[in-house]
Amino acid sequence: MRVGTPTVDQLQILATVVECGSFAAAGRRLSRATSAIAYGVDNLEEQLGVTVFDRSGTKKPELTEAGRALLAHARSVLQGVEKMRAKAASLREGEEAEVSLVTDVMLPTARLVDALQGIQVAYPAVQLRLHAEALGAVTQLVADGTARLGINCAMHPLPDDMERQLIGHVRLIPVGSPSHPLARARRHSPGDLRDHIQLVLSDRSPLTRGQDFGVFSKKTWRLADLGVKHALLLATVGWGLMPEFMVRGDLEAGRLIELDIPGSKDALYPLQAIWRVQTPPGPATQWLIDRLAGQV
Repeated sequence: MRVGTPTVDQLQILATVVECGSFAAAGRRLSRATSAIAYGVDNLEEQLGVTVFDRSGTKKPELTEAGRALLAHARSVLQGVEKMRAKAASLREGEEAEVSLVTDVMLPTARLVDALQGIQVAYPAVQLRLHAEALGAVTQLVADGTARLGINCAMHPLPDDMERQLIGHVRLIPVGSPSHPLARARRHSPGDLRDHIQLVLSDRSPLTRGQDFGVFSKKTWRLADLGVKHALLLATVGWGLMPEFMVRGDLEAGRLIELDIPGSKDALYPLQAIWRVQTPPGPATQWLIDRLAGQV
């Protein structure tokens, strides 16, 4: 039997029936008659030569084994079509009037300044709106439309409607004041850390609530501001992981020292650019992403 090519409309009907749980509910969402939904499913099954839904009796339609295997492919095709539509809309709009960016506080300032200086020359008419956040708060601002582009940690999960591009990483260093008790020993076991406060950057959004990254001590202070964390480290209030670029001067001047903490050596904070599928980067935003990726 020769397998035909299903239409995008038929794949949309398949995905909608699964999401809504019935032909009638799918018809309401798609503004179609129930009979039109059933007809679309019949045509899909005829094109593919397999039964996609078990419609025996009066129970709600259940995916067959073949239907479950094909559903992921259908969703992938639909997502690809949505990306193409969004990209076409972006191309029709042309150059953006504004680039709205939210960046992780871990992004080195020198990299950010270099990219913004460059976009000023490449796109002098484009205005900039810049936010700085930490952890999941970056994803949150992109998700709610406050920013069109985000730079955040690539270890964080993304919603299904977001795309990403890796743009390098930042080295994290465990540091403390020279007068901190942990600074007196050359190497520390995990047990040595229990009674010493670790300063941990916390999330202002609910997206990574309950998830810890780089936490070694059972005694922690949670801070939402990297600058405050830096000040507390200098004041000998706890120890913590800091981006290397931010404490380089302190290490050279002896205001902070690098601690030998098991499991923390060469800790990397991977960075990524993120955006919603529905609002892909325009020319200026894509230029900014490419500039950041090219710095690595």
